Amino acid sequence: MVSKSIYYQLVFRIILIAVCALFTAFLFAKEHYLLGGILALVFIGQTYGLIHYVNQTNRKIAYFFDAIKNEDFTLRFPEKLSVKSIEELNQSLNMLNNMIQDIHLKKQAQEQYYQEILRQADIGIFTVNDKGHILYANPTVQDLLNYRPLNHVKQLKQIDSKLYNLFASLEPFPSTIYSLGNERGKKELTLKCTPISIEGKQLLLVVIHDIQKELDDRETDSWAKLIRVLTHEIMNTITPITSISESILKYFKKGNELATPEEFGELQIKNSAKGLEVIKEQGNDLMSFVQSYRTFLSVPEPDRELIPAAKILERVRLLLHEYTNGHNIGLEVSSEPENLELYIDEKQITQILLNLGKNAQQALAEHNNGKITIKAGIGSQGKKYITVTDNGPGISPEMLDEVFVPFFTTKSTGTGIGLSLSKQIMRMHGGSIRVASNENTTFTLAFQ
Repeated sequence: MVSKSIYYQLVFRIILIAVCALFTAFLFAKEHYLLGGILALVFIGQTYGLIHYVNQTNRKIAYFFDAIKNEDFTLRFPEKLSVKSIEELNQSLNMLNNMIQDIHLKKQAQEQYYQEILRQADIGIFTVNDKGHILYANPTVQDLLNYRPLNHVKQLKQIDSKLYNLFASLEPFPSTIYSLGNERGKKELTLKCTPISIEGKQLLLVVIHDIQKELDDRETDSWAKLIRVLTHEIMNTITPITSISESILKYFKKGNELATPEEFGELQIKNSAKGLEVIKEQGNDLMSFVQSYRTFLSVPEPDRELIPAAKILERVRLLLHEYTNGHNIGLEVSSEPENLELYIDEKQITQILLNLGKNAQQALAEHNNGKITIKAGIGSQGKKYITVTDNGPGISPEMLDEVFVPFFTTKSTGTGIGLSLSKQIMRMHGGSIRVASNENTTFTLAFQ
């Protein structure tokens, strides 16, 4: 609408100027100098009017864009004018100004909303540009580092030189656990530095999280689980010993007096002997349990060397082969790439894989078309891994959190330290072991 009005105004003025110019030239050609001079003045006036009209329109638009650039939304143009096209232009500019103002206010409200979320978050967040300047740091990160205000990464040197070294190169780095000690105590922090691009500028987004509370909670939970299992095992062993001891004691003592040899018959002797045998067996079981505990606590440091993954998988396959063949269980091993090498203690990792393989075999004992797959490879982040997968009945969600607890077992036989020992060995290798159980059960050994 506005563009058409301005267009028509310009066309009309240009036509008038053209007509005036033609008549002026015609009159001068016919030597009517007086009329020609008058039309010449009219021609000059019309030309000036056109220039003034165009400049007036351009100035309004220029003022409008300058105001928008400076975020000044108070600019208003008069909407009641004698020139219809200028009036419509002013109305459109005012309407556009209101629309942009509404968008700007919504953007500001949204920005304040996100900033409030960042301020209230219990995770420290700050951004760094390519010059090392910290553009934004929420209060949490300043509390975690006990330093404010944070304006440049060089300030981190005053907190801890090792912390500063992480950021000195202004390069991203993966999630890292860092211990920070100060007058408030020691903190265990996880730091992650990720590159981001905003409005064409390359920045680093740093996320810092205090995991000390989580570590304390996990430690307490682990101790609770361990004590529960130990109590269960010890009570199961000692209860029969106490009961049988009381029964035998009745043969030797009646009331406060000891029984005489003449009071013993063959039945009492046989029952006493059987009771003592049970006590001996229970004592041996308890000794075996304690020995398992000692084994768990005395895992030797890994003697690591580069071992071809295919070699260790083939060794495990041969050790599991006899059982799987006898129970109609499929067993596949593979390494991708074939020349993959692992920096490990071969004996310890073989022990883990054998334990996982035997657990899988037991899970598949009553399962038709059972299959075990052991695979070594390299993950998306360049970390090497070995997975042990079986298509057995799986592990219930309630048990997934318990399987690595020392002495916890769902089997009628066994000490329950196999998986916890495997976890201990992987931790000493600087890696981890995880389990997932959906349609299949998969244990993953992840190496550094």
